[in-house]
Amino acid sequence: MSKTSIKPALITKIIPDSIAAEIGFEPGDAIASINGQQPRDLIDYQYICADEYLEIEVIDAKGKTHHIEIEKDYDEDLGLEFSTALFDGLIQCNNRCPFCFIDQQPPGKRETLYLKDDDYRLSFLYGSYLTLTNLPQREWERIEQMRLSPLYVSVHATEPELRSRLLKNSRAGKILEQIQWFQERRLQIHAQVVVCPGINDGIHLERTLLDLAKFHTGEIPAVASVAVVPVGLTRFRPSSDELIPVTTEKAEEVIDQVQEIQAKLKEKSGTNCIWLADEWFLIGRRDLPPASEYEDYPQIGNGVGSIRQFISQFEAAVKEILANNICLSTKRKLTWVVGNAVEKAFAAIAERLNQIEGLEVNMVALSSNYWGQSISVTGLLTGQDLLDGLQGRDLGEGIILPSVMLKPGDNLFLDDMTLEELAERLKKPIWPVAGVEELILTAMGDR
Repeated sequence: MSKTSIKPALITKIIPDSIAAEIGFEPGDAIASINGQQPRDLIDYQYICADEYLEIEVIDAKGKTHHIEIEKDYDEDLGLEFSTALFDGLIQCNNRCPFCFIDQQPPGKRETLYLKDDDYRLSFLYGSYLTLTNLPQREWERIEQMRLSPLYVSVHATEPELRSRLLKNSRAGKILEQIQWFQERRLQIHAQVVVCPGINDGIHLERTLLDLAKFHTGEIPAVASVAVVPVGLTRFRPSSDELIPVTTEKAEEVIDQVQEIQAKLKEKSGTNCIWLADEWFLIGRRDLPPASEYEDYPQIGNGVGSIRQFISQFEAAVKEILANNICLSTKRKLTWVVGNAVEKAFAAIAERLNQIEGLEVNMVALSSNYWGQSISVTGLLTGQDLLDGLQGRDLGEGIILPSVMLKPGDNLFLDDMTLEELAERLKKPIWPVAGVEELILTAMGDR
C-alpha cells in the first residue's frame, strides 16, 4: 500500500472519561498523522499511540487542521473508536473457492456482504480467516517485524495440487512452506479445514490433519489449533461448483475418522490440537463432546465448542441467578427463536427457563428457506426466515432473538431486513440478546 492510499482515520466514537474526551475530540474528526507517521491501520495506531508523548494532526469535520500534543502514561489508551480498522483499504481475496459463502449469496444486497477479504490485519485483530495467497513480500516482513501472531489461516488441504484446485489459485500449493516460515520465526496460526465431500475428505483429510499436527510441537507451536468444519452450501451457489452437501452418514464418517486421529495424537503427546466443529455432531445426530474435551476453546469463533460453552455458561448462571426459587410477579409468555441445528441441544435450556414460576418460554427452532437449508445454524437465519416461521403463531408478549442473527452494531439481518421492520410486520416487540445472562434476564423481564 502506498502512502497516497492511506486516508485519515475517521473517528466515530469517543469513550467517556477518556483522554480523548478530556481533550475535546468529536465524532467526525479524523487523525491524519501521529508523531509524523500516517497510521495504515488500527495496528499502526495502537503501536504508535503506546508512546508517552504524542503529536497528533487532526482534521475536524469542517476540514480544519489542528495540531495536538498529549502526554500520558505508556500504553494508555486515548479512548477513540474508528469507522474502520483499515485506513489504507482492504486486501481483497483473489481466490475462487467454490464453497466461499460470499459467492453463495443472492445479488442486490448491501455492498459489504460481497467484500471478499484476505487481509492478515483483520485476521490478527478479529480472528477472520485468510489464505496467505495474497500477501506481497513487504506484508510478510511486517508480520515478522510487528510479531502479528496468531493469524487464522484457511488451509483446507496440504497437498499442493489439491489446495490449488480448491482455491483455484496456482500459488495456493505453498501452504506447508508458509507454515514452516511461521515456525522458524516462533509465530503461530490457528488453522481451519473446510471438508468438501468427495474432494478433500477421506485420505486427503487424514494427510492434511497429520501434516498440520507435525507443527504442533515445542513451546510455541506454529499450528496452535485446527478446526475441521463441514462445507456450508446455499441455493444460490453456482451450479457447476462440483460440491455436494454433508449428509448424516458423511458427518458420522468424519467424526469417527477425526476422533481416531485425536486419540492417537493425545496418546502420543498428551494434548490435542484438532477439533471438530459443532455442526458435525448436529448433522451426524451425535452427542456433543463434554466441555473438558475443548480445553481452552481455541476455535470458539469457528463454531468449535460454542454450543457446549453456551450450555455450560447457562448452567453456571442458573446456579447464580436462579439460586433461589423465583416467582415472577406478573406472568410472562415469550418466544425464543433459534436455528433448528441447536433444537435438541437447547431443549434443556428452554425446559429450565420454564421451571421459573410464572414464566413460559416457547423455543421455536427454524430452518432457512432463504438459503435453501434444511438444517440451519442460528446466525444464518434471516428476517424473511423469521417472518415466514413466526407468522400465525402465538408469540406471547414478544420475541427473544439471539443477536448473532444481526449485523454487529446494527439491527440488520443478512437479507437486509431490519429488526424494526420484522417487529412491525409481526406486531410484537423483539429483544436481541447476547449471551446467557441477557437471555435469562430478558426472559424474566429484568432487562
